[in-house]
Amino acid sequence: MSDRLLALTVLRPVLCLVIALQASSAWGDGLTADRLAVLYDRDDPASVRIARYYADRRHVPAANVIGLAVPERAVISRAELAELRDGMLERLPSTVQSLLLVWSRPYAVECMSITTAMTAGYRPAFCEPGCGLTLESPLYDLDEWLPTDTVGWLPAMLLPSDDETLARAVIDRGIRADGTHPNGTVYLIRTPDLARNVRSAEYGQTQAAAAGRVVVEEKSTPITSPLPDAIAYFTGTAWVKELPLIEFRPGAAADHLTSTGGTLAFGRQMSVLAWLKAGATASYGAVSEPCNHLRKFPNTAVFLRHYLRGDSLLEAYWKSVAMPGQGLIVGEPLARPFGGSGHE
Repeated sequence: MSDRLLALTVLRPVLCLVIALQASSAWGDGLTADRLAVLYDRDDPASVRIARYYADRRHVPAANVIGLAVPERAVISRAELAELRDGMLERLPSTVQSLLLVWSRPYAVECMSITTAMTAGYRPAFCEPGCGLTLESPLYDLDEWLPTDTVGWLPAMLLPSDDETLARAVIDRGIRADGTHPNGTVYLIRTPDLARNVRSAEYGQTQAAAAGRVVVEEKSTPITSPLPDAIAYFTGTAWVKELPLIEFRPGAAADHLTSTGGTLAFGRQMSVLAWLKAGATASYGAVSEPCNHLRKFPNTAVFLRHYLRGDSLLEAYWKSVAMPGQGLIVGEPLARPFGGSGHE
C-alpha cells in the first residue's frame, strides 16, 4: 500500500485534525494546476488525447496525469469503483487536492455520481434512500480549499471525452475566461413546474450575493427573446426550451434542477451535456432520483458568492452543494473568470 493510500485510509482522522490546525495560513490559495490530477482511460484513445490536451493547455505536471483501467460502462459497481480508486491513490502525488476525470463512461457508481464516488469513495449514505436526505458534504460553503489534507476528499469534476470537439471547446472556454472579470448577467429562471421550481426560493439571497458586482435578472418562462452575456443560468425544469436563446460567456455555469440531468446516456430528461453544447463551461445534474431536496442541488447564492470571489468552477460547484452524493459535476475545473492574484 502506498503512503498516499495509507494516509487517506488508516491515518486520515489523525492527519485531518493535525493539518486542519496547522493549515490556516495556506487556506484560501485555491485550486491550481499543480494541485489537480488529470485521470484518463488508458484504453480509450479519445480519453488519452483529451487528457493530454488538457494537461498541455493548463500546464498540469506530468506526474499528475494518470492513466487508469476504467470500466467503460455507464454505471459501475462499488467493487469496481474501489479497484479504480485504489489504482489512482497508489500513483497520486501528495500535492493533489482535486481531480479531473476525462471520460464519458462511467458517470455513476450504482446510485452515486462518479464525481462524488471518486471524491470520497462509495458509501450508501450518499444516495440511499434516494428520495431521503443523504450524507452532507464537509466542503459546503467553505472558504478554504485543501480538501484532501483536511477531510480526506479529492473533489472531482468530469470532462466527457466522447465528443472530442466539444471537450476541446470546453477546455478552451475555461482558459479564455480566466481573470476576465466579465460584466455579464446571472439569469435566475422561474418556471411553472412546481416540483422543480423550488430553488427559486433562493433567488433573493442570490441577488444579495451579487452585491452589485454583476447584473442579476429574474425571469419567468416561457422565454422568447435572446438572453445575452450569460455568466450563470439557473432554472428548474426537465427540458430547457429556451436553450438556443442563451448566449454564454466563457466560464459560464448553468444547470437545471431535475431528476436525471446527470444521466449522460439514455436519459428521459435533458442531459447536462446540452448545457456544454450550448456554450456553458460547467454544469451539474443528478444521476439517480434525488427528489427535489434543495440541499442536493447547487445553492445559487452560495455558488455565486464563491464564483465572484475568484474560486474556480470546481471549487464553486463543490462548495454550493450540501448533499452531493447523487450529483454529477461536469466541465472545466480550473476556469476562474473572477480570479485574481491570489489564484494565479
